[in-house]
Amino acid sequence: MVLNIPRYPPVTEPYRTRIGSFLVWLGGLVDRMVAAAIARHERQAERVALRQLSDRELRDIGICHGEIEHGLDEAAKTRAGLQNLDRD
Repeated sequence: MVLNIPRYPPVTEPYRTRIGSFLVWLGGLVDRMVAAAIARHERQAERVALRQLSDRELRDIGICHGEIEHGLDEAAKTRAGLQNLDRD
């Protein structure tokens, strides 16, 4: 008994290129998502650590409790800018 299996044409070069480009794009997307999750986790850990400091300890590093959020936002922007410079 012989099975009659249809033969499909082999994948041509344009399709391989498109699939490869898509996989590269998808890998970059996953990389950015993981990096964002790591950065968010780091900011949360920094926020918790800074909130546990006393007023005197915060004064020693030049901030007060009301400036914690703003300071972390500025640090995140600076870090993102440096990472963009590394990619270029």
